[in-house]
Amino acid sequence: MRRCAHALGYGGHFSSKSRRYSTTLGELRRTRADYRAAQARILLGLPDPAEETTITLSEWRYAGSGHRHGEPFWAELARQRITTARRVARKRDHSISGR
Repeated sequence: MRRCAHALGYGGHFSSKSRRYSTTLGELRRTRADYRAAQARILLGLPDPAEETTITLSEWRYAGSGHRHGEPFWAELARQRITTARRVARKRDHSISGR
Protein backbone atom coordinates (compact mmCIF):
# COMPACT_ATOMS: atom_id res chain seq x y z
CA MET A 1 0.00 0.00 0.00
CA ARG A 2 2.86 2.36 0.81
CA ARG A 3 4.26 1.71 -2.68
CA CYS A 4 1.16 3.32 -4.35
CA ALA A 5 0.38 6.01 -1.80
CA HIS A 6 2.04 8.76 -3.83
CA ALA A 7 -0.38 8.18 -6.75
CA LEU A 8 -3.51 8.42 -4.58
CA GLY A 9 -5.09 5.59 -6.50
CA TYR A 10 -4.12 6.81 -9.95
CA GLY A 11 -2.21 4.10 -11.77
CA GLY A 12 -1.54 5.82 -15.10
CA HIS A 13 1.16 8.14 -16.34
CA PHE A 14 1.07 11.74 -15.13
CA SER A 15 0.78 13.11 -18.68
CA SER A 16 -2.25 11.02 -19.57
CA LYS A 17 -4.58 12.91 -17.26
CA SER A 18 -8.16 13.42 -18.36
CA ARG A 19 -8.82 16.78 -20.01
CA ARG A 20 -12.14 16.97 -18.21
CA TYR A 21 -10.57 17.11 -14.76
CA SER A 22 -7.25 18.77 -15.41
CA THR A 23 -5.38 21.01 -17.81
CA THR A 24 -3.29 19.60 -20.63
CA LEU A 25 0.47 19.81 -20.90
CA GLY A 26 0.08 21.77 -24.14
CA GLU A 27 -2.00 24.40 -22.35
CA LEU A 28 0.63 24.65 -19.60
CA ARG A 29 3.38 25.09 -22.23
CA ARG A 30 1.37 27.76 -24.06
CA THR A 31 0.69 29.69 -20.84
CA ARG A 32 4.36 29.51 -19.82
CA ALA A 33 5.51 30.69 -23.27
CA ASP A 34 3.04 33.60 -23.22
CA TYR A 35 4.23 34.62 -19.75
CA ARG A 36 7.92 34.47 -20.76
CA ALA A 37 7.23 36.45 -23.94
CA ALA A 38 5.44 39.13 -21.92
CA GLN A 39 8.38 39.30 -19.51
CA ALA A 40 10.83 39.68 -22.41
CA ARG A 41 8.71 42.44 -24.00
CA ILE A 42 8.64 44.36 -20.71
CA LEU A 43 12.38 43.92 -20.22
CA LEU A 44 13.14 45.11 -23.77
CA GLY A 45 10.53 47.87 -23.70
CA LEU A 46 8.59 46.45 -26.64
CA PRO A 47 4.84 47.03 -27.07
CA ASP A 48 2.28 44.26 -26.66
CA PRO A 49 1.46 42.85 -30.13
CA ALA A 50 -2.23 42.60 -29.20
CA GLU A 51 -2.36 46.38 -28.80
CA GLU A 52 -0.81 47.14 -32.20
CA THR A 53 -2.91 47.97 -35.24
CA THR A 54 -2.08 46.70 -38.69
CA ILE A 55 -2.22 49.32 -41.42
CA THR A 56 -2.36 48.27 -45.06
CA LEU A 57 -0.29 50.64 -47.17
CA SER A 58 -0.77 48.90 -50.49
CA GLU A 59 -2.60 46.02 -52.11
CA TRP A 60 -1.48 42.69 -53.49
CA ARG A 61 -1.56 42.29 -57.24
CA TYR A 62 -0.76 39.45 -59.61
CA ALA A 63 2.74 39.89 -61.02
CA GLY A 64 2.71 36.95 -63.43
CA SER A 65 3.95 33.38 -63.51
CA GLY A 66 6.71 31.45 -65.15
CA HIS A 67 10.33 32.31 -65.74
CA ARG A 68 11.63 35.80 -66.29
CA HIS A 69 14.68 37.19 -68.12
CA GLY A 70 17.29 34.44 -68.41
CA GLU A 71 15.70 32.13 -65.82
CA PRO A 72 14.75 29.37 -68.33
CA PHE A 73 18.47 28.84 -69.01
CA TRP A 74 19.26 28.32 -65.32
CA ALA A 75 16.24 26.07 -64.81
CA GLU A 76 17.30 23.86 -67.72
CA LEU A 77 20.88 23.77 -66.44
CA ALA A 78 19.67 22.65 -63.01
CA ARG A 79 17.46 19.96 -64.59
CA GLN A 80 20.42 18.63 -66.61
CA ARG A 81 22.68 18.52 -63.54
CA ILE A 82 20.06 16.60 -61.55
CA THR A 83 19.57 14.15 -64.42
CA THR A 84 23.35 13.63 -64.73
CA ALA A 85 23.78 13.16 -60.98
CA ARG A 86 21.01 10.54 -60.94
CA ARG A 87 22.55 8.70 -63.91
CA VAL A 88 25.98 8.66 -62.23
CA ALA A 89 24.46 7.42 -58.96
CA ARG A 90 22.62 4.61 -60.77
CA LYS A 91 25.82 3.51 -62.53
CA ARG A 92 27.78 3.65 -59.27
CA ASP A 93 25.12 1.61 -57.42
CA HIS A 94 24.99 -0.89 -60.25
CA SER A 95 28.77 -1.30 -60.37
CA ILE A 96 28.97 -1.71 -56.56
CA SER A 97 26.20 -4.32 -56.41
CA GLY A 98 27.52 -6.13 -59.51
CA ARG A 99 30.86 -7.00 -57.95
